[in-house]
Amino acid sequence: MAAFLADVTVVVHFAALLYIGLGGFLAWRWPRAIFVHVFFALWGVAVNVLPIPCPLTTAEDYLRAQQGLGPLPGGFNEYYIYDDLIPRSLLPVVVVGAVVLLVVSYVGVYLRWRQRQVVSPAVR
Repeated sequence: MAAFLADVTVVVHFAALLYIGLGGFLAWRWPRAIFVHVFFALWGVAVNVLPIPCPLTTAEDYLRAQQGLGPLPGGFNEYYIYDDLIPRSLLPVVVVGAVVLLVVSYVGVYLRWRQRQVVSPAVR
């Protein structure tokens, strides 16, 4: 069971990373989703910049320990992403691309919110 749950944790971790990168675009359709996305985006930055552990990595390490395996060498990104999905030489480009996606999604959220305010002003 621990192996299955560890695999589920990996899938959830990848989904969380996708949401951090692209979730701002969901707020174009569902504006209130921006609040959840801001939390995830700030959490993603904090985990990568500050010395705080990611709860998903901690959960996966625990489940790996239940199987007699050691913790992920270097953490989730180091183990699953760097060099396998993204060559280290491209990391700066990926980081800039992720920030651009985030800014574009947030600008789009703002513009759509502003457009809604002009089209249907709130009744006061």
